[in-house]
Amino acid sequence: MIEEITQNNLDQSKSEVKTQSEMPKSSSNKKIIAFLFILFILITGIMGAFLVKQYRFPEVIPVPTTMPTPNAELSPAPYILEASPSMQLSQAHNYFGFNIFHQLLNEDKGKNIFISPLSIHLALSMTYNGADSTTKEAMAKTLQIQQMDINQLNKDSSALIDLLQNPDPKVEILIANSIWMGIGENFNPDFLTANQTYYKAKLDSLDFNDPKSADIINSWVSNNTKGKIPTIIIPPIPPDMVMYLINAVYFKGNWTVEFDKKLTTERLFTLTDGSQKEYPMMQQKGNFLYFENDQFQSVNIPYGKNKRLGMHVFLPKGNLENFTNELSIENWKKWLTEYKEKEGTIILPKYKIEYKKNLNDVLKSLGMAVAFSSQADFSRMRENPKLKDLYISEVIHKTYVDVNEEGTEAAAVTEVGMAKTVAIQEKKTFYMEINRPFYFAIADNQTSEILFMGIILEPK
Repeated sequence: MIEEITQNNLDQSKSEVKTQSEMPKSSSNKKIIAFLFILFILITGIMGAFLVKQYRFPEVIPVPTTMPTPNAELSPAPYILEASPSMQLSQAHNYFGFNIFHQLLNEDKGKNIFISPLSIHLALSMTYNGADSTTKEAMAKTLQIQQMDINQLNKDSSALIDLLQNPDPKVEILIANSIWMGIGENFNPDFLTANQTYYKAKLDSLDFNDPKSADIINSWVSNNTKGKIPTIIIPPIPPDMVMYLINAVYFKGNWTVEFDKKLTTERLFTLTDGSQKEYPMMQQKGNFLYFENDQFQSVNIPYGKNKRLGMHVFLPKGNLENFTNELSIENWKKWLTEYKEKEGTIILPKYKIEYKKNLNDVLKSLGMAVAFSSQADFSRMRENPKLKDLYISEVIHKTYVDVNEEGTEAAAVTEVGMAKTVAIQEKKTFYMEINRPFYFAIADNQTSEILFMGIILEPK
């Protein structure tokens, strides 16, 4: 027993001696591996430096510090800077529109005014295709298209019509044109084809002696304004009338953020004579494009998802007449560049108005008098170019607008009546409470086109 224990102790001692003898050898191996690893890193670094020195990498292009806004809804620009042909025509429309508007301010003092420069210009542009000599020159000057030949006008008009229609899932714009001719009258096929091609005008011949002819034309007008303007022709049609050229524009846009009907309350609105009446006023808080100076406050209330169209409301701090005296194409373009996004509260009256105006005297005062006289030359309308027997008998403009919590619905119709000269009958964190007469315009940011403009003296 003693011998077995002794033998076991002896064996254990030998094992411990053996382990202790192997420890230096293991440590030595680890040092060798670490040395080789460091050597590998040094060699790799030297080779990398050599390659960098021999090879020239392409130059790094710096990332711009100002990136374009990916979402137009966050920062809608008042106008796109690129001046396309359709935008150039829009500026002519706007210039013409402001000129007409100033004339109406003098003629219709004390009244609400609401017009569509787009509708009036398109109807007269169709008519312009039949004008010649001094009549053509006078119309070009009035329409602000002196620098355009007829082909450019027609092509740009066609492009503009296409650009304006269907601009947004929540905005509807319809533009329609038509030409109605008296049976038995001969017209130049080139004149009709141009209007059909570029203005997509519906062409039709009617017996103007038949009382139903007025109903047919009015039905077309009603259909193309969604019933908002049911009539434009009052029967009976005059015996000297041989043609009607008609444009219709319909607009319906939902606000980007609708007004809460629960917040609509009766508030006082100050009239031009200083008296006050209560009217339903809508209210909304949020971020808007806003501009204020010593003369007025202005806000752009956007429509639809992409905010391409908006209602620009200008609230004068003083007299409305003083503000309208400053209305011009130059100031309009300047003011729109001043808009900045800002948080604030809008209180806007609900209103629905209809407006009708014979524009004969207005257009005469703007330089088109010859087109309404026996000296008018619309020979390019006639099949026989030597026949100069037509003149503009009347230019009638009718509009409709309804502004409520959901959005805006508006329509316009312009009728140009052509008669024979045998029977000339010339005729004539802001707070903005819009609680007094104001100016407004519905405009397209992409083309710069002002579709509608007006003043509200009383929101009735």
